[in-house]
Amino acid sequence: MSQGLELANFSYLAMLLFTVSSSWWLEFAFKIKVLRRPRKLLLSILPVSAFFLIWDAFAIYQKHWTFDQDQILGFYGPLDIPIEEFAFFIIIPIAAILTLEGVKVVLKRLKR
Repeated sequence: MSQGLELANFSYLAMLLFTVSSSWWLEFAFKIKVLRRPRKLLLSILPVSAFFLIWDAFAIYQKHWTFDQDQILGFYGPLDIPIEEFAFFIIIPIAAILTLEGVKVVLKRLKR
């Protein structure tokens, strides 16, 4: 990383930010209160996220899985996993839950 970061290094982070901006507005638009119950939310996603992070670590160690160095920032957390991957396993499940809850609200309104 002595050459510094280039725009491409922000690709994974940009995808995560796009996901956040594409789904988190549902919390406020439909008043679904997913983010207002952080304990319940974390209890829903952390066990699954932990499992997949361990799986990722194993796959990285076995060289079955790699990350394009040109598309990540180059900062690593425990188990030699890029920090963006940790964020992925928090942001994507939250986005999925927000989307599912938003669809429930819309379907409920359509039935009226």
